[in-house]
Amino acid sequence: MAQSSKKASRPRVAIAGATGRVGTALIKALLSDPVEVLALTRNPDNDRLPPGIARGVVDFDLPSSLSGALHGADRLFLAHGTSMRQVQNEIALIDAAVAAGVSHVVKLSAMGPPTRLHPFDWHMQIEAHLAQFDIGYTVLRPSTFMDILARAGAPVISDRWGGAAGEGRVNLVDTRDVAEAARIALLDDRSVHTQRAYHLTGPGAVSMPDVADILSRLLGRSVTYQHRTPAEHREVLIETGLTEPIADLLLGLDLMFERSAIAETTGTLSALTGRKPRSVEDWLRDHIAAFAGVQTGAPE
Repeated sequence: MAQSSKKASRPRVAIAGATGRVGTALIKALLSDPVEVLALTRNPDNDRLPPGIARGVVDFDLPSSLSGALHGADRLFLAHGTSMRQVQNEIALIDAAVAAGVSHVVKLSAMGPPTRLHPFDWHMQIEAHLAQFDIGYTVLRPSTFMDILARAGAPVISDRWGGAAGEGRVNLVDTRDVAEAARIALLDDRSVHTQRAYHLTGPGAVSMPDVADILSRLLGRSVTYQHRTPAEHREVLIETGLTEPIADLLLGLDLMFERSAIAETTGTLSALTGRKPRSVEDWLRDHIAAFAGVQTGAPE
């Protein structure tokens, strides 16, 4: 009985986006914390979730399933893959969380200027909806994830890496650091009813030619970033098999990079975690195999 009572007193943290990059790292970290973790999923048999973890099945076409999955949850981490239903689905989860009595929502958003570019404009709409409620929340606004560099793996191998980012600078952030910020926000008992936003960046901005220089050092061979016009780069992206909306999204990011629109550096991660955030070089070193292997197909 004492063991059951102790377990019941632990906060129950629901994770939406449990199989995403940040969600996966977040769950891994939370499993050793004094909380109950509930992974919200559309597929209860998803083998990307840790064995034995509690799962709440959600169906966005069935609103009652959202309320049922969140029943008993104290806190919610809210993330959603980029899709045309992102605004609709995240708003539905916020509404269900409020109705279920969730005390704090940690919303994964994005840092950047007001823009019509997806998904930045979608995050603005979702944040505005969340702000209507008298509920505690933390909005995490990371700069662009370092994982976007993974798309350069095969092009680097075949010496065809390039884009429309020019010499512009962007501050990239590691998803593992963002997951740690989310973990800290979810575990912060003193600020459960607080409404706040964190701007999360890496330790400094880089240009794509800077990334090429780092890769050259790590690989021991010359890597160059081929400068393209926006029209040329869009054509290359579509030729690799991407849909036009995805090509336009990636091109839009390149143009934001070219204008150094996301070059801001903040000390938020250091203040939250007590350590310096991971650098682009750290990320590239951890993933260098993707840039050094034998080419097996068309560029991603």
